[in-house]
Amino acid sequence: MTDRPEGISDRPTKLLAEIIAVGAELTSGAKLNTNSQWLSAELSDLGIDTGWHTTITDDLAINVEALRLAIDRADLVLMTGGLGPTLDDLTREALAEQMNVELVLDETSLHAITSYFQNRGRAMPERNQVQALFPRGSTPLPNPVGTAPGIWVEIPRRHRIPCCIGAMPGVPSEMYRMFREQLVPRLPNGGQMIVKSRINCFGCGESQAEELLGEITARGRDPEVGITAHEATITLRTIAHAVTRAECLSKIATTESLIRERLEGFVYGVEDEEIEDVAARELRIRGESLWTEEAGTCGVLAQRWMQTGSACYRGGLVSPDLPDRLPELMVRAETQRASHETAYVLLVSRFPPPPTELGGIPVKAHVVLASAHSPPVHAEVILSGNPAIHLSRTAKIASKLLLDRLTEKS
Repeated sequence: MTDRPEGISDRPTKLLAEIIAVGAELTSGAKLNTNSQWLSAELSDLGIDTGWHTTITDDLAINVEALRLAIDRADLVLMTGGLGPTLDDLTREALAEQMNVELVLDETSLHAITSYFQNRGRAMPERNQVQALFPRGSTPLPNPVGTAPGIWVEIPRRHRIPCCIGAMPGVPSEMYRMFREQLVPRLPNGGQMIVKSRINCFGCGESQAEELLGEITARGRDPEVGITAHEATITLRTIAHAVTRAECLSKIATTESLIRERLEGFVYGVEDEEIEDVAARELRIRGESLWTEEAGTCGVLAQRWMQTGSACYRGGLVSPDLPDRLPELMVRAETQRASHETAYVLLVSRFPPPPTELGGIPVKAHVVLASAHSPPVHAEVILSGNPAIHLSRTAKIASKLLLDRLTEKS
């Protein structure tokens, strides 16, 4: 390990990482960079924030410049790709140039690469020997499932802790294992415990949720609360840092209590729960059942309920000839409930054609809930905004109408 300058702590209070993904197939768009996403999530669980995602092509000058910038601004740099045997695999050369050292042969790594081919009954191409070359002073990282060893090095920085660099293969399966087995034991984590939780909401927009939450989502707050939106579902992600898990859980409990208070009526579940999961649980508690019929949502409502795996869902129909007018839908819902002998029926009307002119009046659809316990109720769905989420959003509105009725009875 590199000696730390006098007066510099081994572990800063907040580490910042940069992830560099190398490959022309990434910068050209031929392949999606999933490695950086995965690594960011893994680092977050270790208490290390990622400040930058950098994607670069197979060019030595670009690689060297990217490393120079990363070493200057990040405490930890993780690289994926560029460790293969071909001429466009330049990570080892870029590291050596940045360190101003030569590449040297590591006999142990060469033996491992040779054995990899022998064990498969193949002769090792001479070009693969380049994978056993490492910048002088670096540490080879074994790769038991591939031919590309990784590289670990610490770069000294004046009056700062060294920048730790871990270079790994770009093949995801090889990278996953090397990260967990070879890099994690070497990573500084600040000695902190991290606990995460999620609260899911529906019925309010992202900006409305942020306005209602106020200072809860402020930058630098402990614990941190982030907002994400997906197909009209708002997810609040709380991340707590502390020395012990109990401290983290205490922070999260206090914050989640505030969230539920300020977003009352919108919160429906936690973690991976969908609205249908929570509504199905309520139906099971009551020993009641549901049947659905839909037109505009084209079976999305039934699909979402089938995915709950709950016996309380008795099935449904996709019916293109469902009436458009609300009074007729109300009658239809009651008739279907009696016919299928269920406590509840959800109906979704046809979707009217979209407006022919830009800025025209938005069209509306109807969701109807028939109940064995009370007269039918309905929700009006304005089909505006992103058309790609109309089906999913409307199906969620239908399930939320049922959930609200179920929780009203509690």
